[in-house]
Amino acid sequence: MARRGKKKGRPISGWLILDKPVGMGSTEAVSKIKWLFQAEKAGHAGTLDPLASGMLPIALGEATKTVPYVQDGAKIYRFTVAWGQERSTDDLEGPVTKESDLRPSEAQVLALLPKYTGVIMQTPPQFSAIKIAGERAYDLARDGATVDIPAREIEIGRLDVVEHGADHTVFEVECGKGTYVRSLARDMGRDIGCFGHISELRRVEVEPFTSEDFVTIAELEAARFGVEEVDSSDTTEAADKAEAADKVEAPIDFDAIDALLVDTSAALDCLPQIAISDDAATKIRLGNPVIIRGRDAPVEAEEACATARGKLVAIGAIEQGMFKPKRVFAG
Repeated sequence: MARRGKKKGRPISGWLILDKPVGMGSTEAVSKIKWLFQAEKAGHAGTLDPLASGMLPIALGEATKTVPYVQDGAKIYRFTVAWGQERSTDDLEGPVTKESDLRPSEAQVLALLPKYTGVIMQTPPQFSAIKIAGERAYDLARDGATVDIPAREIEIGRLDVVEHGADHTVFEVECGKGTYVRSLARDMGRDIGCFGHISELRRVEVEPFTSEDFVTIAELEAARFGVEEVDSSDTTEAADKAEAADKVEAPIDFDAIDALLVDTSAALDCLPQIAISDDAATKIRLGNPVIIRGRDAPVEAEEACATARGKLVAIGAIEQGMFKPKRVFAG
């Protein structure tokens, strides 16, 4: 019988709120962060296109168990729509498919906003990760196929005009899960009759995280390799430090980079928080239910978060005053 291989990496857990630069894909970003932290496990809470910048929450270790709660959180984007052209990808990457000499007035743009606020139906872009008959829409589109993607319900909390120019408009949108900002640009352009596409896109927030949690690649490299922050176009020193660090067998001090992580429990602020004793935490980690004590403790809850001494223990349901664990976290 073959012996199971030893896991590679550190059992580090927490959220890294990356300020992703333009040009880096989400999968590439996760690999970079996993390598910098030498983490056993990593994943992100919502794809951000390579041409977009901004917030990409990356979960390490036990935090990967909380990814769905961040994916379901509200998001805020700031984006620029360039008027006069529609493109195959609805952003700068694809070729122009439709053109117009018309340009909207600010009044015309403002008049559109109510139509795109609240619960609306939206058709995702041809170049998207939506699966059609088991295949990604963007793979079919790249092969030249016209993909029939059904419209789906999304929710827009607010849509504001930040700036209006002669040939572009800057917007800020707060939206729910599954919203495609590229589709907003496409559809608004068609409604006005001038066409439009995204020329710049930045994700500003992903609930519950804010811009105060942002960490850049330069800051991570500085913390990891003990170098001053460098310009993204000149990372030679950081790269040299990284190569040298990989060749050193002595233990590496991760304190500086680990300090940039947000605690795993931050992703669960949306759930009722239940403080339990150390004895109760031990029972829960073994998969056993426990009685919830305390005057303010809820009697019923579909989901709640149990903590001991401020440390996350489990997510579970509360039924008739009993906490029943569904997902347990390492101590």
